[in-house]
Amino acid sequence: MKKVFSIESIDENLLLKFEGKMSLYEVTKYERKLAGIQTTAIKNITIDLTNLDELDTTAAIFIYNLQKEFSSKKVTLECYDEKLLSTLELVQENMLHYNENVKPQKLSFLQKIGKIFYDYYDGFSAFIEFFGQLFASNLRYLTSLKNIRYKEIAFEINESAIKALPIVALTSFLIGLVIAYQSAYQLKIYGANIYIVDMLGISIFRELAPVITAIVIAGRSGSAFTAQIGSMKITQELDAMKTMGFEPFAFLVLPRIIALIIAMPILIFVADIMAILGGMIVSNVDLSISPELFIDRLSRVVAAKHFFVGIIKGPFFAFLIATIGIYRGLIVKDDTQSIGFNTTKSVVEAIFAVIVCDAIFSIAFTNLGI
Repeated sequence: MKKVFSIESIDENLLLKFEGKMSLYEVTKYERKLAGIQTTAIKNITIDLTNLDELDTTAAIFIYNLQKEFSSKKVTLECYDEKLLSTLELVQENMLHYNENVKPQKLSFLQKIGKIFYDYYDGFSAFIEFFGQLFASNLRYLTSLKNIRYKEIAFEINESAIKALPIVALTSFLIGLVIAYQSAYQLKIYGANIYIVDMLGISIFRELAPVITAIVIAGRSGSAFTAQIGSMKITQELDAMKTMGFEPFAFLVLPRIIALIIAMPILIFVADIMAILGGMIVSNVDLSISPELFIDRLSRVVAAKHFFVGIIKGPFFAFLIATIGIYRGLIVKDDTQSIGFNTTKSVVEAIFAVIVCDAIFSIAFTNLGI
């Protein structure tokens, strides 16, 4: 069967003549030929199918797209074969219907509000389901000491806490330094230099050290949890684990949560020491309070309960950070862009959750007189 495609251009007229059999295999060659034609001066285009014997749906779609491409000009289709015409009409009807379906619909204001609320509800429901599965796995996991994966927990403590010590220590030291420096200026005006110890001790132990540590860990370890588990989901490692009979919660989720719960109080303790050290240096340099006097005043006026209040917050902050980071990793879709999106969301949501949790603790402890 012959396959012929000819192009004739006379003045403002363009003739596209197709002969023989026209199928998927010829369309690419025809598209290449048409790409090199200058149609700026052309006003009339004739698509001649009178000598065409056969065409498939791909070729019919090609003809339809050709007519659509030259819609700004006068296009004439010459075809007298009923079979070919019915194929062209069928394709045209389906293409029009397809274009109507894919056309984006503008949502009204109420529809947009409804969609936002539904998305939040859907996300909240999925998170509650994750929580339920987490607690069910915890119950099974902690029924026997043999189930606890000590090696994985120790590894995660090293990754989440030991390696985070330098940045937590430096951040806390600088926070203590800045808070003390800003406060020293005001206290000197009233001659209340010694009260800088009271202010630093209570504010650092109760609020600043736990919150700053949690924010650093949310940005460092929380995001790492999301990225690690998200990458494992994309590479189908989680599916492979399930296929081999391993429970991802027991191997990936619970060791990370337990490790961070154990490590967070230790990190807060280090943050307390470094922040107080920064405040002590400023007090000595700017307010002439010796380190001995600073420590003596700290031990006398700052009760131990303030220290323990900050330490108690640690496991709760750790649970929120680890849970949100892991949950965001588990809902990553099968593309790398989703990892970046969920990693960002995990950090923002973890920091927000930590601040809300800290506010609840502050209200509760104040009402209890602690």
